[in-house]
Amino acid sequence: MSLIPCQRHRFSVPADIAYFNCAYMSPLANEVLAAVSEEAALKTVPWNYRPEDFFIHVERARSAFADVAGCNADVIALVPSASYGLAIAARNLPIGKGQRILVLAEQFPSNVYVWRERAAEAGGTVEAVTHESSESWAAALIGRIADDVAVVAVPNCHWADGSMIDLNLVGAACRRVGAALVVDATQSLGAMPIDIARVQPDFLVAAAYKWLMAPYGTGMLYVAPQHREGAPIEHNWINRGGSENFARLVDYRDDFQPGARRFDMGEKANPPLLMGVVAAANMLVEWGIERVAATLEGATDRIAMRVRDLGFETFAKSDRSPHLLSVRFPGAMPDGVGPQLAEKGVYISVRGQSMRIAPHLYNNEADVDRLVDALTSL
Repeated sequence: MSLIPCQRHRFSVPADIAYFNCAYMSPLANEVLAAVSEEAALKTVPWNYRPEDFFIHVERARSAFADVAGCNADVIALVPSASYGLAIAARNLPIGKGQRILVLAEQFPSNVYVWRERAAEAGGTVEAVTHESSESWAAALIGRIADDVAVVAVPNCHWADGSMIDLNLVGAACRRVGAALVVDATQSLGAMPIDIARVQPDFLVAAAYKWLMAPYGTGMLYVAPQHREGAPIEHNWINRGGSENFARLVDYRDDFQPGARRFDMGEKANPPLLMGVVAAANMLVEWGIERVAATLEGATDRIAMRVRDLGFETFAKSDRSPHLLSVRFPGAMPDGVGPQLAEKGVYISVRGQSMRIAPHLYNNEADVDRLVDALTSL
């Protein structure tokens, strides 16, 4: 597989900035910004915005998300955030009294709070699964999955340190006991392949402003077939059957648009955001997700080798995702690491005891040198 050459020319990242923080927020590519700007101009001439345009932009974005996720557009709902999609999942999954909901220890809050509330309503409990250093996340989860587990709500890689969760194994374990699998793929979709047909999640959500490289306030929700007749968390006019006919909107209907569209957010027909999604997805599809993952893995491998020579610690390659690298001090994390690096034009995130290094295709070898030099100064 050929690797992707540096794509910095497609972004407006200054030469003196080494931005290794895509897991925090990706910069918009120039073509994405152009698409957003062009579509924003539609609001200046609303007399040219036709009723059918409310649907055309939406369906183009839905298809774009499906192209990246490797699934059919009908199974995708448009959501503004991961928390919105997770709220839909929580509303539509049965949880009995005394049943458990499994999450990871120190999982991202959006995929914890909603399950705490749902468990309290149902009389269940939320269990945060930990793992030993010699044990994989998948093994730890599978060891806790039993007949009393209603939901396993996990990411594809841990947001704080990039450690991997093998969803193929976890999904199979869920199916053996009839537990639902809910995946927050915000920190992985777009940066590494996921085989939805093999994993078989009940719901899979991804906010798009990170590795999907789209504008903030956009995201996608995959809904498995058995849940597509479920209840949305809001009732808006455009998701109902026959909403294309503006003259008959007060002929109130109980049926919905087909597939997962009933779960779409309100006011989804926002051309600047939607066409930003399309432009970003087209760019990712052009590159190919497998090639993106392989290229980013090469970058994190090179960084890992150089920072280990400085005395920092990283996970073994088999335990980490291709696009996220956790770098740790031999002892406790000193105060002020993030600001100190930013003063040198190096941008990373500090999460717990980890410096989270998250490169993308706009990074070059000069960025890596700047990162290593800055870490040396620490």
